[in-house]
Amino acid sequence: MFISENAVSPAREAWLKRRRRDRLLVGVAKAGLLVSLLFFWEIAARTGMIDPFITSSPSRFMLSIGRLAARGELWQHIWVTTLEAIAGFCCGTILGTIIAIVLWGSSFLCRVLEPYLVVLNALPKIALGPIFIVWIGARPMAIVVIALSISLVVTVLEVLGGFVSTDPDMIRLVQTFGAGKLQVLRKVVLPANLPTIIGSLKVNVGMSWVGVIVGEFLISKAGLGYLIVYGSQVFQLDLVMASVVILSFIATLMYFCIQYIEKLLSRRRGAVR
Repeated sequence: MFISENAVSPAREAWLKRRRRDRLLVGVAKAGLLVSLLFFWEIAARTGMIDPFITSSPSRFMLSIGRLAARGELWQHIWVTTLEAIAGFCCGTILGTIIAIVLWGSSFLCRVLEPYLVVLNALPKIALGPIFIVWIGARPMAIVVIALSISLVVTVLEVLGGFVSTDPDMIRLVQTFGAGKLQVLRKVVLPANLPTIIGSLKVNVGMSWVGVIVGEFLISKAGLGYLIVYGSQVFQLDLVMASVVILSFIATLMYFCIQYIEKLLSRRRGAVR
């Protein structure tokens, strides 16, 4: 009797159906929660339960976004902030991972620098913003450096922690075959810590946006952070809320991109989730 390789047992088919239904329910619940929140916010503003001048409302901040787009300013502000955030994110992640590799390779350096990393991690990096501005000047590079400083130490500590906790039996096994430090890193440590590196990417998304917005608060003349500061100074809360909504949307999009990369890498490793 011929059995197709793609045949699915009834039990598995039922499980797949339940899984699809659960995903659908979660998706509907998420969308419903957001729509409900916007709906009640709008109703509360229109009926006078809240003051729309202070709290804005969905219709008001959408009008504000429309006005920015009509004047041709919307994309300019989005482009400036997104470019700075991506630059800070990439620099922080790459540099932090390289430093973690160097510290993993040298236990002497790791022991010497560990207390300094702990202190830097505890330090509110936002306090360094004015110093970077004095050193670099009031220009976009200073904003990127602020974003980098916020994500760098977190990346180093997180990735280094993953490297150090790699299964020692696996390392001993490849060493018995004569593998050197570099081969251990390539064959065992990096593949084993791919989830840790992806996790640090997810954390860095938020960190980079925090750094960029703080930098734009301090010196920028364009960008979503600048719009938030300008809107609060002239009491245009609709503009502030519109900027926050756009910011949330772009940051979420960036996070989903990281999630997509994570899924692709997981599939390549044969661990489909």
